Amino acid sequence: MAGQKILVTGSAGFIGHHLMLALRNAEHIVVGLDVLNSYYDPNLKTERLRAQGFETQRLGYNEIVQNNLGYSQYFVKLDLADEANLQQLFSKYKFDVVINLGAQAGVRHSIEHPQSYVSSNLVGFANVLECCRRHSIKHLLFASSSSVYGLNSSIPFKTSDKTDLPVSFYAATKKANEAMAHSYAHLYNLPITGMRFFTVYGPWGRPDMAYYSFAEAIATGKPIQIFNNGNMLRDFTYVDDVITSILKLLEDCPKTGATAGSTAPYKVFNIGNNKPEPLLDLVANLEQLLGKKAKLDLKPMQPGDVERTYADVDELIQATGYSPQTSLADGLAKFVAWYKEYTKQPHAAVMQA
Repeated sequence: MAGQKILVTGSAGFIGHHLMLALRNAEHIVVGLDVLNSYYDPNLKTERLRAQGFETQRLGYNEIVQNNLGYSQYFVKLDLADEANLQQLFSKYKFDVVINLGAQAGVRHSIEHPQSYVSSNLVGFANVLECCRRHSIKHLLFASSSSVYGLNSSIPFKTSDKTDLPVSFYAATKKANEAMAHSYAHLYNLPITGMRFFTVYGPWGRPDMAYYSFAEAIATGKPIQIFNNGNMLRDFTYVDDVITSILKLLEDCPKTGATAGSTAPYKVFNIGNNKPEPLLDLVANLEQLLGKKAKLDLKPMQPGDVERTYADVDELIQATGYSPQTSLADGLAKFVAWYKEYTKQPHAAVMQA
C-alpha cells in the first residue's frame, strides 16, 4: 500500500487506537480525530493517546498536536457534529482515505440517551459523508455493527439478509449509516466500504463491554449480571483480526456494482470470528485466567439485546483472502495479561500495546 493521507475518526477509541498503531508507517500521513467524550472513563482514552505518542496535558479543542515518537501522525480533538471545523481539517490535509470509527457506542445506553446518538451517529456521519464528497476522497471506510441484523433469524448472518428490524436505537443509527453511505456512493460515485463488526474484544478495550466489565467484577469479587439467564451466543472477534481486516479492505476499494442490485461503488462486509460462543464460556475462561470464581446474578433478557450473533465471512475471504481466526481462549489470555498490567496503577503509565 503506497503512502496515503489518512483520517481516522474515533482514534482514541478501542478499535481506533489499535488502528493508529497499525498505521505507523513512514509512508503514511495519519490524522486521528476524537471528541474524547465521557461515555466511559476518559482516562483510558488519554492513556491510549499517550501510548500512540501524543502529549495529552494540553489538548485544546480543534488544536492539532503531532506525534512525539517520530511517526507522521497527528491528533485533533474535534466533534464530528462540528461541520465547519471538520471541513477545514479536510481542506488542510487533503485526505486520500477516511476510516470513520467515530460514533456513540452502546446498545443499552442508546435506549435512555438517544439524542447523543443522533448528534454523533447521524449528524456526525452526514458531515463525514459531505466532507468526503466535497474533497473527492478516494475511499471511505466506516464502522457499522452486527446489531443491524436485529430480529433477523437466519443463521449465520449474511450481508444479503434483511436488516429492517433493529431492536435498539443504536442499531437503527447504524442501519441509517449504511443507507446514507449507499446514497452518497450512488449519487456521487464515492467508493465506500461498510464494516459490520461483531463483538470486538482485546487489550485497551471498552469498559462497558461484557468481557471487560466481567473481568473487573471477577477481579474485585463483585457479582456479574448475566442476561437471558446466560442463554446468549456471541461471535467474539479479537481486535487484531479486526485491524488486519480493515487494512486489507483499505487496499480493496469497492468497484461499481459491488453490491447486488446496485450500480454504486459500495460494499458492506461482516467482520466476525465466524464462531458463536456461549456467554458462559466467556465467564469460565475469565475465571480460569483470573484465578477467581465469578458471582453470577442471572437476569431476564434486556430490551435492545439479541440472543445470538454469528457472522458469515465468506465475502470478506473472497475480497481479501483473510478471515478472523483468533480463538476466544487465546484472545482473552492477551486481554487479561494487559488488564492485569494496566490496573496495577489507577491511571496506568504509558504501555506499549
